[in-house]
Amino acid sequence: MFANREGQKVPNVTFRTRKNNDWVKITTDDLFAGKTVVVFSLPGAFTPTCSSTHLPGYNELAKVFKENGVDDIICISVNDAFVMNEWAKDQEADNITVIPDGNGEFSEGMGMLVDKADLGFGKRSWRYSMLVKDGTIEKMFIEPEEPGDPFKVSDAQTMLNYINPEATKPNLVSLFTKVGCGFCARAKRMLDERGMDYEEIVLSKNISTRSLRAVTGATTVPQVFIDGKLIGDSEALEAYLSAV
Repeated sequence: MFANREGQKVPNVTFRTRKNNDWVKITTDDLFAGKTVVVFSLPGAFTPTCSSTHLPGYNELAKVFKENGVDDIICISVNDAFVMNEWAKDQEADNITVIPDGNGEFSEGMGMLVDKADLGFGKRSWRYSMLVKDGTIEKMFIEPEEPGDPFKVSDAQTMLNYINPEATKPNLVSLFTKVGCGFCARAKRMLDERGMDYEEIVLSKNISTRSLRAVTGATTVPQVFIDGKLIGDSEALEAYLSAV
């Protein structure tokens, strides 16, 4: 059974990472001293659950965490610096600090290093999250010891609920656009002015007008969705934003 380390200090480790094509050493003091930090650790970059849900969840809620006193969000995995940096780029994880625990020293110090040789992974981290204040672990959410790769308690929403169950989550905004569309630029400008993050779906060879019509019933762009509801074009978006 994995030991809960609440009330204890994080392991004293120096990480080897890459910044601007140079090797950089980062210590646990650099990461945690005098700060409130959310950490989530996972089995591997580019793996399914890690890429589809675990990291995106924290990236999406990063602003809310910061509004509730969190200075940084750190993702730790037993991968090398090159892999972690490329994964962060691929995920567009601008709100997350990715830290390569290449030798597994931090994970081992946490008591979370596990053998995944059956998958050809070697030693990897068990999945967990924790809230760390000035280097001391206040809260840990450790996934249950079950076969496979359980993902039940280390997600971003569970951590946010612990920090502040009344925290307001951001709207989920997506919009269909096309290159050179002035109305699309106007819609994005309105969202930017409100500080609303959004996912832009650009019409292309792979995302056709037929796809747009199938999803929205419209043939023109932009078409904006907020929290799963179709708002419509830029004029409809303006009316929606004026009413809220």
